[in-house]
Amino acid sequence: MGCGGTIPSFSLTQSIQGAWGAEFEYEPYSVSLTLPGFWRIVTKINDMQRPGFTKTVILTGLLVGTLDLTAAYISQWIKTGAYSAGMLKYIAGGALGLETSMKGGNGVAILGLFFHYFIAMSWTVLFFVVFPRLKFLHYDKYLVGVLYAVFVGLMMGVVVLRLTALPYKPLDVSNAISGWFVLAIALGVPIAVRAYRFYGVDGEERKKPVVWW
Repeated sequence: MGCGGTIPSFSLTQSIQGAWGAEFEYEPYSVSLTLPGFWRIVTKINDMQRPGFTKTVILTGLLVGTLDLTAAYISQWIKTGAYSAGMLKYIAGGALGLETSMKGGNGVAILGLFFHYFIAMSWTVLFFVVFPRLKFLHYDKYLVGVLYAVFVGLMMGVVVLRLTALPYKPLDVSNAISGWFVLAIALGVPIAVRAYRFYGVDGEERKKPVVWW
């Protein structure tokens, strides 16, 4: 497979120089992360027992995962005029390393797709779990969604990326801002809107003093 071109991202885009001499951009939101015991923990939380919780979270996670991946492919097409055939393999490189993943076949691409949706689902679950417990999140769904996108972008770029096999590059805020903006559209706001609807919150906290817990 040819390795020229750009692996795009709207989420905290960073550039590295690939081993093949081609410049790549990677999407920290989509790289792999192992979270031991994550699902065992959340299943013990009372909100998991609410009617429709599991269905809402799964559908929301699939939605934001699809939106983010679509945004990355659109970015690739806008920048290069070509389809990014290696994007999912690049994502899988978070676990396998780029030398291995970029030489892989369809199985590696499927692994990258799994990692992408796993991360999307994880951030979705986290928001739905903490939302009823942190009352300041009830202030405004759009503002909260944007801020959550920035939080996710920072965590993926500064913390999670260090735990993967992908090359690490210090955060460049000037380049990250545009990524956070689109991540808000693809992930933060959709998650917040769905959570507000599920929990029956309409932003009433704007009319009250902020209660943090």
